[in-house]
Amino acid sequence: MFRSSESPVTIVIDSREQEPYSFHSPLVAAVRRALPAGDYSLEGFENEVAVKRKSLDDFVGTVVHSRSRFQRELQKLAGYRAACVVVEAGVADVLQQRYRGAAHPNAILGSALSIILDYRIPVFFCGNRQAACQFTQAYLLATERRWR
Repeated sequence: MFRSSESPVTIVIDSREQEPYSFHSPLVAAVRRALPAGDYSLEGFENEVAVKRKSLDDFVGTVVHSRSRFQRELQKLAGYRAACVVVEAGVADVLQQRYRGAAHPNAILGSALSIILDYRIPVFFCGNRQAACQFTQAYLLATERRWR
């Protein structure tokens, strides 16, 4: 997929995403439609690039209680050219147990490490929602530039 340098990159936001990011940049246009995996992708690369967004509570709940469903999605993402999980919190938030539930921080960090090592999908703890949104946009724009 080639584009002129003036035309914006189109980010696809999964139609099931309940708290979608708003991208405010002349470099980006956004559309909503169902994605096969992940929450954000690039138009034309929906089966090759994805970002999975998680709040900290959602990440903890997913790796503790919905593990098998999440593993199926991770298996899909592992086949992508570029995929990652973006967590809207920092590692310090995990260590200080700033999440719902009684899961031990070591279990949460161990789950993140398993995703990284077993599926080769990086997990980025971005600090907060705003930083995670900016990181997601930068990740997708950098991916698009490399593949142009």
